[in-house]
Amino acid sequence: MGEVINLRLARKAKARAEADRKAEENRTKFGQTKAARKLNTAEKKRADKAHDAGRIDKEE
Repeated sequence: MGEVINLRLARKAKARAEADRKAEENRTKFGQTKAARKLNTAEKKRADKAHDAGRIDKEE
């Protein structure tokens, strides 16, 4: 036979885990300073430009 669980407590635990996951996601997304965001944006643009520089377009 299976283990008896309290559904109310299980729902609350699930909601708590979801809230923790969402909070961690928001800390990652919004927890940067303006200077760090600008640096990340500049690095991404530089990487994209370097990637596109090696691109070979076929003209037909």
